[in-house]
Parts: sequence; C-alpha cells; structure tokens
Amino acid sequence: MSEISLPLPFEVRKAARELGINVRIARKRRRMLQSELAQKAGVGEKTLRRLEKGDDGVSVGNVLSVLWALGLLPTARALANPDEDEHGKTLELARLPERVRESAPDNDF
Repeated sequence: MSEISLPLPFEVRKAARELGINVRIARKRRRMLQSELAQKAGVGEKTLRRLEKGDDGVSVGNVLSVLWALGLLPTARALANPDEDEHGKTLELARLPERVRESAPDNDF
C-alpha cells in the first residue's frame, strides 16, 4: 500500500531553506570545505549539499550531526524547549482543577 505524500507547509519549506543558508554561512566562516564538514559530521557530501540547499528531506540526525561538527549543537537544543512554549503552558494551566481537596489525615498509629 503506497502512502500519499502531502506537500509541506510553506513555512516549513522556508525554515529548511533558512537553516541551509545558516549552515552554509557557518561552514564558510570556519573556512571549511563541504568535504571537510561532511567528514567531520559523519555524513555524505551529497547529504550536506542537500542540507545547505534547504532540502526538507534531510534527516534530523544528519542535521544535528552537522550542527555538532560546527559547534552549534547548543542552539539546536533550544528547539521546542517546553520552557519557551507559552501557548502550551497556557493550555496546561487551563486544564488544572479549580480546587484541590486536602487529603484525609493519616490516622495510622
């Protein structure tokens, strides 16, 4: 059975292109060749070229490996940080009970 593939939202494709541009700039600032970065990150040169062109099909593991090789992995750790998710925190607060009952005292002597 074949799976139907829907096109990605415009914002996702744009973010992938921006990430690729950022990776290319970071590599060039470090005066690294694509072959050097690919080897250090443990990915193929073709994969790195796809990433730098903004291909949204590059795996998360490969993206993180390239960021690690550039010394930028800490910036990736900030992605989807639950402490920065204001919308999620608001929804969580809305689900809290309005009142909390005190538990019965423990009379087990």
